Amino acid sequence: MWTLQKQQSPCISAGALFCIVPALGIENRSVPIPVCLSPFPVPIPSKRNLLLRDFIPSAGCSAQTMGRAALDFMVFGEGYFQRKRNVIGQVLELGHLPALNMRRKVGGGFLMLRPNGQHLHFEEDDVEHVMDYDVEQNIYGVPDYLGGMHALLLNESATLFRRRYFNNGAHAGFVFYTNDPNLSEEDEKALQAKIAGSKGVGNFRSLFVNIPGGSDKAIQIIPVGDIATKDEFERIKNITRNDVIAAWRMNPALAGVMPENAAGFGDIEKIDRVYMNNEIRPIMQLFLQVNCQLRTDRKVQWST
Repeated sequence: MWTLQKQQSPCISAGALFCIVPALGIENRSVPIPVCLSPFPVPIPSKRNLLLRDFIPSAGCSAQTMGRAALDFMVFGEGYFQRKRNVIGQVLELGHLPALNMRRKVGGGFLMLRPNGQHLHFEEDDVEHVMDYDVEQNIYGVPDYLGGMHALLLNESATLFRRRYFNNGAHAGFVFYTNDPNLSEEDEKALQAKIAGSKGVGNFRSLFVNIPGGSDKAIQIIPVGDIATKDEFERIKNITRNDVIAAWRMNPALAGVMPENAAGFGDIEKIDRVYMNNEIRPIMQLFLQVNCQLRTDRKVQWST
């Protein structure tokens, strides 16, 4: 079973993910999922920006506060606000609480993890919890992009493999074979040193070997892999990119993907309008729950 934990790091590991992630078919791993890994930087800020585009700030919730909570919601499937009250108990303003550090307490209420093992406690009525529903539990929200995690990890693995390939001297390795008896031990050591020095910075060096009286098969280079034709790097990147975008249900035109044909992806304004209606407005409806506690003159709204 997976043991995903929220940590104070730039990684997503929401408290409820342990209920969903085993469905991915990978067990016995503790995997922090970096938010900064490509291609996540495109859909997450894009959805946050679309949510903020029509947001009307009020005295009860600033654009900055809503933007932070919206980003938490896109990453973790939940967002937290602190209800700030006046002396007679009316909620006048909402403050952002980072979802990465928020926990529910067993007996009710919330706490926020602080540095040095300290905790900041909140009563149940002091926190507004906006969450995406999960069918297996109702404690934490769960993001809906988990189905694309395998594609994301494959995309990352392909990129890291390609980087290691180039750092290794832009070759997949070979067998340097010789059967000439005229090659001395000193010459063998010199060849080993030259081959080892051809990797990394300054690679693609030529090597001169002179064996008087040697045959044409005295030295043979036997490749053990051909990265240029067999790893299908570009195909892997394209397929996994499409899978991740599909997991976010985002049109490629909105994700910054370059079209591969002259026609492009169609009318961008129609695409934007459909995406706003189908994906962003339902999230707006979830965030409107904060108005149930805000004073009437401080409620939040979006322009339509």
